[in-house]
Amino acid sequence: MVQVRPQFVLFGDSITEQSFRPGGWGAALADTYSRKADIVVRGYGGYNTRWALFLLNHIFPLTCSSSPPPTATTIFFGANDAALLGRTSERQHVPVEEYKENLRKIVHHLKELSQSMLVVLITPPPVDEDGREEYARSLYGDNARKLSERTNEITGVYAKKCLELAKEMHLPCIDIWSKMQETKGWQKMFLSDGLHLTSEGNAVVYEELVQVFRDAGLCAEEMDYDFPHHSKINGDHPEAAFHQLRSLRSLPIFALSGSPSSLCDGDFIA
Repeated sequence: MVQVRPQFVLFGDSITEQSFRPGGWGAALADTYSRKADIVVRGYGGYNTRWALFLLNHIFPLTCSSSPPPTATTIFFGANDAALLGRTSERQHVPVEEYKENLRKIVHHLKELSQSMLVVLITPPPVDEDGREEYARSLYGDNARKLSERTNEITGVYAKKCLELAKEMHLPCIDIWSKMQETKGWQKMFLSDGLHLTSEGNAVVYEELVQVFRDAGLCAEEMDYDFPHHSKINGDHPEAAFHQLRSLRSLPIFALSGSPSSLCDGDFIA
């Protein structure tokens, strides 16, 4: 299939993987950018940044291909990296300094693929420890763990490292950890099980991310449709609306969308 729209790739853990469920932030993005950009979900439940590094060359190959690189990519890891040692999810734990350096490696890889790519970092969300305990009891009853496998305090340390890296690399960063905690009752309003997002929590991510895209010149309202809107098609002479497409086929993706993208030599729409 020929790519005629810019791609926005969502790269992350289960919070990204679940983003296309009803009420999800990825589904909301797809609706907002319908016919203007393809929202591509690459979310991997349970993954940390250490494991994510193994995926880079598969999801974002550096060798020149027939498809242009993504116009924008979100990096949304940290919830699993922040799992505590000595608790039930310790195999997912990544030391906080390694977490920061892993994020840096991911960004470097993406920028090697395309210097003009918009890379957006997103901090892990806050953790409701009571909510995690309630969720564990609902699954395992009396056999549930007695100590939370994550704490909000430690997750906050990882969020701060994500923000540090964004500042060092001059990247936009969405501080979901802080943003959600500005609202009274955030624990139950934004988190379904103390960690993953409710529809209201998804809405926070969506609203923050759309604003970042707009600030970067990727405003959906100002982007062109991939093909003519039906109102532009003459019922008697429909071919007239599509005639211009013949000349546009010689233009790169970013020229069609109005958004930046770098291409390999010869990577034009055909």
